[in-house]
Amino acid sequence: MEASKEAEDGERNAEFDASEIDYISYDGEHHLPLIMSLVDQELSEPYSIFTYRYFVYLWPQLCFLAFHGDKCVGTVVCKMGEHRNTTFRGYIAMLVVIKPYRGKGIATELVTRSINAMMESGCEEVTLEAEVTNKGALALYGRLGFIRAKRLFRYYLNGVDAFRLKLMFPQPDLHSYLPMMTNMDDSQHHRDHVSGHTEHIAAEENLKLNSVS
Repeated sequence: MEASKEAEDGERNAEFDASEIDYISYDGEHHLPLIMSLVDQELSEPYSIFTYRYFVYLWPQLCFLAFHGDKCVGTVVCKMGEHRNTTFRGYIAMLVVIKPYRGKGIATELVTRSINAMMESGCEEVTLEAEVTNKGALALYGRLGFIRAKRLFRYYLNGVDAFRLKLMFPQPDLHSYLPMMTNMDDSQHHRDHVSGHTEHIAAEENLKLNSVS
């Protein structure tokens, strides 16, 4: 799928302060037409309403919208799931910011929120596809740590190639836990030793008391 439309030449940028942009999670059917309108206007790939519903109904927590007042100016739509039974992967399917609002950090905020949500849900990596000619999107994802994992030839219906981009989340280093586990084991061994020694002393004292009586 085509994941983003960002930072192209076009209409004059809108004048606004970043604090005026509100970001909200998908919150029901009333948001669906807003998402569909943005994507249909800005992305080259056509999608049916069933495609949109597939994403927003199954993963509403991974869909975010950006508003300037009452106007929806951007959205990101994602999903997550098992990949080849080995990796729990997040996927950015659609990212759109309308032209007058591009280059103001809105796309970065939308993607960051979706990445954080996927990470909190246990994803090990995030992938997406972007047109090789979409320099703005490639720069955006590059700043966020994505790498170009593969080139997909004639991937889109318009015949343009795509890059598959991938972001790997850092995994816990098991070696860092070994000293901690060793210390815990040593501590438990020490407590067991002290407890056993105490019980031995108590038994001896009890024996002495019985002998005196």
